[in-house]
Amino acid sequence: MVDIERYEAMAMLDLPDCERELMRGRLEDLCESFGVLAKIDTDDVAPLVTVLDSRNIMREDVAEKLITRDEILANAPEQYDGYFQVPGTLG
Repeated sequence: MVDIERYEAMAMLDLPDCERELMRGRLEDLCESFGVLAKIDTDDVAPLVTVLDSRNIMREDVAEKLITRDEILANAPEQYDGYFQVPGTLG
């Protein structure tokens, strides 16, 4: 039998009795499902990182200068010394 009060305390919950019984039933079902899985012999099975058989195709990491600072700041409403100027956020 599932000790729902222990789980309730760990989650810092105070469930009403009707919800406590509902959760007790759900937790018992969950524990039973995991019990079935725990009985499966996986000794000769290699662990998987992913079930997909794909690999990341990544481009070479090469730095490129695509746009200049002046081009970036061209549409800035306000700028100062080559940087965006924004209103202060701290008082």
